[in-house]
Amino acid sequence: MIRYGLIGFPINHSFSTGYFAEKFLSEGLTEYRYDLFPMESADGLSALIVANPELRGLNVTIPHKVAVMKFLHNLDPIAEAVGAVNTIDITHTKNKIILKGYNTDVTGFEASLIPLLKHRHKKALVLGTGGASKAVKYVLDKLEIAATFVSRQPVSTDQLSYQEINREIIEAHLLIIQTTPLGKYPDTETYPPIPYRYLTSGHLLFDLNYNPGITKFLSLGLEHGTDVINGLKMLHLQADASWSLWKQSMIECG
Repeated sequence: MIRYGLIGFPINHSFSTGYFAEKFLSEGLTEYRYDLFPMESADGLSALIVANPELRGLNVTIPHKVAVMKFLHNLDPIAEAVGAVNTIDITHTKNKIILKGYNTDVTGFEASLIPLLKHRHKKALVLGTGGASKAVKYVLDKLEIAATFVSRQPVSTDQLSYQEINREIIEAHLLIIQTTPLGKYPDTETYPPIPYRYLTSGHLLFDLNYNPGITKFLSLGLEHGTDVINGLKMLHLQADASWSLWKQSMIECG
């Protein structure tokens, strides 16, 4: 049995198990499986891999996308530039196990965002400063969209607190990207505390969460005529990119 899986906490409601089960079935890979590994701390990564020698790859979700990096042997250049990892390739050699980190969130976010961009989307307000926001920043920088980050506890001069978000800031940033877990099932009534009353039909709201399909954040935007997108397409694209990396690694290892 060859296994892949997801680490993070909590992950009880992840779509990944069913998604990869269908993928393995469609490709006739009857000896493959994908499991969830709830892990409160990234410190448990090494023990997990030792206890499960059949593991060949892991996806990484909140809150471990940054913390896992110190346990990896190699980083893909994009993951290194982003400063966060959401995919780990596990290679077994004669002498040791090698862990290499990638960031396929970049692929998923960029491909999801680009078709929706208009000329007016020159500035973005990014809600949250966790691991997912780092992939968002990488893509926005690549697309030359100026980004302002919002945090509950700003740690640098280029970050704002939620209390600082006013009408002028909302009107100046027509792209607003939600990267926190707020609104994610089962806490569906939570949402980032920004002044939604200043949103207009010229705004685009992107919520990286996908369950429920319309989060409270997106719902509040729709009340003001904004364009909205959730993270489901991004999730599918990053999962496909992860699988492509793992398959390539299998080919290279024979």
